[in-house]
Amino acid sequence: MRIPQWQRVIAKMEAKAQLVRWFEPGVIPGLLQTPTYIRAVLETVEALYGGPTVIQASLTARLERQNVLYRGRHRFHFLIGEQALYATVGGPEVMIEQMDRLLVAMALPRVVLGVVPLHAHYRIPLMNFTIFDRKMVQAETITAQLTVTQPREVAMYERAFTALAEQAAVGDRARDLIRAAMDRHRDP
Repeated sequence: MRIPQWQRVIAKMEAKAQLVRWFEPGVIPGLLQTPTYIRAVLETVEALYGGPTVIQASLTARLERQNVLYRGRHRFHFLIGEQALYATVGGPEVMIEQMDRLLVAMALPRVVLGVVPLHAHYRIPLMNFTIFDRKMVQAETITAQLTVTQPREVAMYERAFTALAEQAAVGDRARDLIRAAMDRHRDP
């Protein structure tokens, strides 16, 4: 499915869920991305997959998805691998802007943002996944989107998320990690 259409499908899932738990080991989650970061990610994706360019439509759709952060009673718990703070997407200026966006997002009343430190012990295989309530998990691979609805499997992802959350820096500790990454991008 092309990216703009998939953005709309994900937006519906996010809008229905009361609790969204999202782990991304290597990039910033889409709901927290700045427009310049989104563009850089999408340009990379388009270069990999080829085909017609749908970058502007995809960027617009992803930005529209972000409205869910400000509406309704949704709660979000994001976990980001610290390496996502250092992987340069779009250049240092893009990354500095993105780090600032994370700091702002941490102040949103229904958002918890944790950073799993680089030196955290290996406890689960590191792959991205998003848990919608306790009903469904979405995981992306290079070639496909995996949807998990089997309660036993959803519970396994919940255990994995809990293990990562126990290791994650939150609050001031997370802010310190984000600011350190921001400083690194300022002075590479």
